[in-house]
Amino acid sequence: MKNLLITGGAGFIGSHFVEHALKSNDHDFAQIYILDLLTYSGLSSNVDIFKENSRVKFIRGDIADRNLVRSVILENQIDSIVNFAAESHVDRSILSSMPFIHSNVLGLTNLLESFRELCGGRFLQISTDEVYGSIPEGSWDETEPLSPNSPYSASKAGADLISLAFQKTYNLNLCITRCSNNYGPRQFPEKLIPLFITNLIDGKKLPLYGSGENVRDWIYVSDHCLAIEKVLTLGLEGEVYNVGGHYEISNLDLTVEILRHFQGDKSLISYVPDRLGHDLRYSVDDRKIRKNLDFENYVSFEEGLTKTVEWYKNHSAWWRKLK
Repeated sequence: MKNLLITGGAGFIGSHFVEHALKSNDHDFAQIYILDLLTYSGLSSNVDIFKENSRVKFIRGDIADRNLVRSVILENQIDSIVNFAAESHVDRSILSSMPFIHSNVLGLTNLLESFRELCGGRFLQISTDEVYGSIPEGSWDETEPLSPNSPYSASKAGADLISLAFQKTYNLNLCITRCSNNYGPRQFPEKLIPLFITNLIDGKKLPLYGSGENVRDWIYVSDHCLAIEKVLTLGLEGEVYNVGGHYEISNLDLTVEILRHFQGDKSLISYVPDRLGHDLRYSVDDRKIRKNLDFENYVSFEEGLTKTVEWYKNHSAWWRKLK
């Protein structure tokens, strides 16, 4: 039996993947170790849900700390690594890019150095569709050149290129996933869907960038976790896999969908100046993972949004302190 290190496992997607991995029978990992620095969006409450599970151990620390990462790998006999650890909010990257370079580039490189020297399993880098830039029509496949337009997406694109260079140079057992926008319970309330849901719960207006014409593809977090497991267990070495939700919608129409769950109308929308360098549209062609790894989505957008709204309604103590 082998041990898995999940970096960034106290974050939104990372903590959901820990849950998914514990329930799955499709891998042979005996122990799961979470390494997370617990910055503003890496929450101890997301780790506490595993405290009664003997298969999960939490370690607080920075993935850019070479000595720490090496000791975690050696002392716990880590075989494989799934790297969720990243600064991920575009607005914050516009205000200050250095934390994004530290975690997303330097931290990732440190993990790769330690992995190639000390581990014998697989390294899975969790990336984003934002590395491709903006596409007015059609969809990107995995061969599309990277063209990021924000400090955040540039740091993730850099991480992808470093990962692929390590794979080629050292012949690493490494894969990358690039997913569209995630949503679901426990997402930090600075992101669009939880921000708007919690604002409506509190009777506040919804700050919508520009005219709301920007288009995103949305995937429920549990479906993304299934895709990650598929790549972790079945993906081919050196391959990149796009992951989509097959639900493209403009930010304005998405806002209307959220308002519908609260019997609200467009008068609750407050149009605010657009984000700097705001990408118009993201869209990934994910036929590769669907055809080669038998991935499919199980949660429709309507079902996922309903679950998400209900979760935030029932867990106000969780998000109020974060806002």
